[in-house]
Amino acid sequence: MKHTIVRYTLAIIGLFSVISCTDYLDNAPDDILTLDMVFNSKNRTEEWLAGIYDGIPDPYTPMMRNYDAYADDFSPSQDWRAFSDWDCIDKILGNWTPQSEWKGNFWSDFPVRIREAYIFLDNVKALPEQEVYQADVDNMKAEARFLIAYYYYLLVNTYGAIPFQTSLVDMNAPIDEILIGQTPYDKVIDWLDKEFKAVSELLPPSYTEERKYGRATSVMALAIRARMLLFAASPLVNGNDDPDYAAYTNNKGEAIFNSTYDPKKWERAVNACKDLLTEAEGNGYALYKEYNGDGSIDPFMSYSNMCYKEFNQGNKEILFARPDVSYDLYSQHSVPRGSRGQGGLGVTQELVDAFFMSNGLPAITGYEPNGEPIINRASGYNESGFSTQPDVRKTKWIEGDKDAKESNAENTVAPAGTFNMYVNREPRFYVSVLYNGAWYRQSSRYVDFYYEGEDGRPASGSLWDAPQTGYLLRKRVHPETNILNYSIPYRPGIICRLAEAYLNYAEALNEWAPEQTDEILKYVNLVRERAGIPQYGTGKDSNGLDKIPAPADQTAMREAIRRERRVEFNCEYAIRFDDIRRWKQIDILRDFIEKKEAQQQKGIVENTENSAGLVNGTIETNLGLFRAYMTLYLQQHKFINDQLTLMVRTLDPNDNGLPLQLYCFSANKNWVSYESIQAEIFEHYAAIMPRFGLYPFQNPSGRDYINSALLTAGHNPDELWGIPWGTMKEKNTEVQSSTKPEVSATPPPKPIPPIPPK
Repeated sequence: MKHTIVRYTLAIIGLFSVISCTDYLDNAPDDILTLDMVFNSKNRTEEWLAGIYDGIPDPYTPMMRNYDAYADDFSPSQDWRAFSDWDCIDKILGNWTPQSEWKGNFWSDFPVRIREAYIFLDNVKALPEQEVYQADVDNMKAEARFLIAYYYYLLVNTYGAIPFQTSLVDMNAPIDEILIGQTPYDKVIDWLDKEFKAVSELLPPSYTEERKYGRATSVMALAIRARMLLFAASPLVNGNDDPDYAAYTNNKGEAIFNSTYDPKKWERAVNACKDLLTEAEGNGYALYKEYNGDGSIDPFMSYSNMCYKEFNQGNKEILFARPDVSYDLYSQHSVPRGSRGQGGLGVTQELVDAFFMSNGLPAITGYEPNGEPIINRASGYNESGFSTQPDVRKTKWIEGDKDAKESNAENTVAPAGTFNMYVNREPRFYVSVLYNGAWYRQSSRYVDFYYEGEDGRPASGSLWDAPQTGYLLRKRVHPETNILNYSIPYRPGIICRLAEAYLNYAEALNEWAPEQTDEILKYVNLVRERAGIPQYGTGKDSNGLDKIPAPADQTAMREAIRRERRVEFNCEYAIRFDDIRRWKQIDILRDFIEKKEAQQQKGIVENTENSAGLVNGTIETNLGLFRAYMTLYLQQHKFINDQLTLMVRTLDPNDNGLPLQLYCFSANKNWVSYESIQAEIFEHYAAIMPRFGLYPFQNPSGRDYINSALLTAGHNPDELWGIPWGTMKEKNTEVQSSTKPEVSATPPPKPIPPIPPK
């Protein structure tokens, strides 16, 4: 089939219809390109390949408005929902349908890029006269294959089973060859596994030419392969026992997901991570580090500049980056309002709690059902009062206080008078979080996020330019950013880096061979070494710090690795969102139930709110579990004030049932926003109740009486008006349906009267 790229005008079409026999009109117009014309030109061939590359998602501005915002690291200002490009906020609030748009555009864009790549593979050729040699063609073909695999990976990672083709489809083919339906998830993963490995053997590990920065390498292919196989081994798609998964089949009757757990998938992930580490470390890739004058690692400068330094500037930690990124708006939205930014892109309190203390211990180990943090007293963490002394560290980082200088051997990272919650924290905290009272060098002042403060919510005016969480995002916002003169320095769009490869390997190995503790800790400790916090083990670590006890078992190690990932990759492109998906941590009841079950195994059967009581502990009754769920739901709601009273309680029972009261306060005082938040909460409340076997009290209506009569007449419940019975019953409970009566001597039953038209 000959492919033609055509851009006609109506005038040209008209001329063709009238005098197409002339020699002049028989020549191709200047605005028509054929594939022959494209692939007989070096420049046009390279432009075609560049167009395929252009589909690689931008890890900055577009992503902060899509699935990164759906995770729990940061939260955009709710008032930005008034602007059409912030529709992610409505989705966070639950205001979405299957028809809602998603700005990622993966479904519409990637199939186009994949088709373009297949066309490229079928048509690219050597042009020696234009200095395009066969070696160049072979490399470009390997690049195109990588891009096909990468886009398919993003599709399957986002949507699960997808329509999948391994070659160019003729658009004139029969419809059944075009509309192929979904390919089972594991089949796609198996093909991608082999393809990424194959192209990695054809691509170089890096390029010496700066103009080729960002083009596909063997390391990029192996990095995405390792990330993909780690996801494929995780609970979401490996042994997910959700009955809904088992019911999904494609148009051929094949199960879309395999619900049987396969431990070998962890082994495959381990081996993929090993392949990546061998290739990367063998070719000079390493964690980015900067050093103090005495030769010790400077964790502040290392972690900060890891985000800003390019590969050719010595940042060999970058495995995969998009060179051309849109970081301007990301920066503007994170700069405080008083410094002329649109400072409403704030990190969550949960993320703040996740960071370690400087002694390497977690400050918060979890939360009580009432939302109270479980403080690790051994860490030295304190949530009350203010510091009386500056927090001084060995670093060249100058963002901590007004007197900091790069020439100093030590600098203040948190001045005296800082709220104790933010004192003595690990370096990654200060690099990542802009908290109230922190020094902001570009404006030579301390930020003020209080109500009507310079950077807080004003009483009137631009209400949206304020952090509703009480924090702003600092990570990946270049410290030299100055909105006043619109100076926003360049930084690479990092998609994969070596620290992720280390923790991917540690996680996969802990699941596959947990007895290999030393090997697992080796890679976790490499990340902690650069972070400047004590490593796990005994004795002194490589930074001269006293090591802390290693996790005692596989479960503790799993938690330690997950916590390290949460901190190390906070607010980076898609990692946290994928993590909570693949670990199935979106289920907010999971930790609560596991904790209560552990208590019961130890003979602890105390009531959640009354330690002196001897009641069921809330998990044996559906009502108790529902109360716990709603409490956790409200605690994690982005727009509920977690500093004020919050509870879910039962009131006195009455003739209408058992009243349940939701007692909480909105963080937003705007009337319209408040009503929307309240509506969203009660919509969720009503929708989720049947999952717990509970139903709201309703007086019978005329429809109820009609349905009662129809049931009495012998109609199947699923035929009734209103909500289908199948949506109200337990999934595994079969409804008795009317069946054809067996042959009998008795007279046939009277016919069932028809249901009147609705």
